[in-house]
Amino acid sequence: MKKVKIASMFILLICLNLFFSCSDDDAKADPELTVAKEELTFAKESSMQKLAIKTNIKWSASSSEAWCTLSPSSGEAGVTQIEVSASENASTDVREAVITITVGSLSKQVTVSQAKTPLLIVKKSQYDVAADGGQITVELQTSDAHEVTVNNEWITKSTTRAVSDVSEVFTVAVNSSNIARVGTIIFSMAGLADTVTINQAGVEAAIAADETGMSSDAFALAKKIVLGWNLGNTMEVPATDGGETGWGNPKTTKAMIDAVKAAGFNAVRIPCAWDSYIEDETTYKVKDSWFARVKEVVDYCVDNNMYAILNIHWDGGWLENNPTAAKQEEVNKEQQALWTQIAVYFRGYDEHLLFAGTNEVHMDGVYTDPTTENITVQQSYNQTFVDAVRATGGKNAYRNLIVQTYNTNIAYGVKYMEMPADAVQNRVMAEVHYYDPYDFALNEGSSVYYWGEEYKQYGSVGSWGQEDYLDASFASVKTSFVDKGYPVILGEYGAIRRSSLTGDALTHHLASRAYYLKSVTACAKKYGLVPFYWDNGSTGSNGMGLFNRSAATVFDQQAVDALVQGAETAYP
Repeated sequence: MKKVKIASMFILLICLNLFFSCSDDDAKADPELTVAKEELTFAKESSMQKLAIKTNIKWSASSSEAWCTLSPSSGEAGVTQIEVSASENASTDVREAVITITVGSLSKQVTVSQAKTPLLIVKKSQYDVAADGGQITVELQTSDAHEVTVNNEWITKSTTRAVSDVSEVFTVAVNSSNIARVGTIIFSMAGLADTVTINQAGVEAAIAADETGMSSDAFALAKKIVLGWNLGNTMEVPATDGGETGWGNPKTTKAMIDAVKAAGFNAVRIPCAWDSYIEDETTYKVKDSWFARVKEVVDYCVDNNMYAILNIHWDGGWLENNPTAAKQEEVNKEQQALWTQIAVYFRGYDEHLLFAGTNEVHMDGVYTDPTTENITVQQSYNQTFVDAVRATGGKNAYRNLIVQTYNTNIAYGVKYMEMPADAVQNRVMAEVHYYDPYDFALNEGSSVYYWGEEYKQYGSVGSWGQEDYLDASFASVKTSFVDKGYPVILGEYGAIRRSSLTGDALTHHLASRAYYLKSVTACAKKYGLVPFYWDNGSTGSNGMGLFNRSAATVFDQQAVDALVQGAETAYP
């Protein structure tokens, strides 16, 4: 037993000697410490990164924050990889910790930062706004700057303060339509997004009748229109064809309408497309931007003390080419919806604005006598138009309305036309067009360059459609419509200008054309038709343009003079 004790004591003494020898070495050595990085950056999610250090003696490390942990936190001399772990940062603030690594009397620090959890909270996601518009304040909480995307032109952002706990103010424009609309505002930030929905009511579809500014009945108003002009091939161009400028004409300006008035016209017919501007096929809601543009053009006229006729024109043919029983219900549904919107939007205008329900409704490509079905359906479109406008009330209860004969043809009108029923007396007009004889007026491939008895000496005037035919045609309109209490709008007429001719042929053609325009205009006034010349804007060969629309100047003074002279004929 004594031998064992002596051996144990000996071993203990050796160990103590070694321990104190090592401690003395560490204490005597100059501490050395190399740290691979001075900063560590973490995403908001829980994750781990390695930090390499190199020491010549023992080391220890600590973290200033509990969310940042180290493994290992101490060790021997040499190269060591410390695992630095960060728990998830659920806060909306960036946070920092400091790692301190100590080697003897030497220490170094590593800064650890962790991204915040982004915050984007919209406190109210839906707002209901009346038709007359106004402002809404959207309250939200954000952890950083945010972006705002307004998806509708009728909503505009009034203020922006991109800081936490903000209020964004938006202005909602007046909804002039009878159809409610829905808009959205999207707030986004750091991959987050939240949407606010704006529900705006439409205006009342029907209001009380208002006769202010509507004193003229159909006959009184017809007498006030001296001479009309068509803004052709412009507003009726479908959006799918490029819209207002899609057929080669420039955007209509106030200067252009001013030039028309200065030339002697006091009324403008505005052929217009609507179907291709529908943004909601369920309600037939027309785009606000299109209504606004049409309004600009109407205002160019009425603000100039001119009369304006607004219609639904060819418009892709959805109405114009479908006078069939198979299409009747569908077309009348859209006709009613569109005219309700149009009538409501322009309800406040006085008698300077007239509405025309359709244009040249006929079977597509068929210009022969209509069937009973064709006539019945076409006239239902007229009735739907009148009913829809009158139902909106306001000044529309007294507005003068224009309905069309089948294909706006005089003979078909005389033979078949039945005027629609109306809730107010003497406020409806009929409309016809006149391009006879076709070979002279419109047929580009024809060699009939002249019209009228005086011009037969220069070449063919065709086999029909001369002065006696013109007089008889318009006289029949007077008998069938004017004498029965319905003034008539001659909504379109004219003749192409064959400027490819040269020499005497061109001179005589232009003189003959001027004579034709003067004669048609004068005959219209004589029998109670209100003349509106068809101007398609083209000033080239076979064009019918009277004006250089880009320059807002008269292009064809000879034709303008002829029209103005014809309009001097007394209206009955």
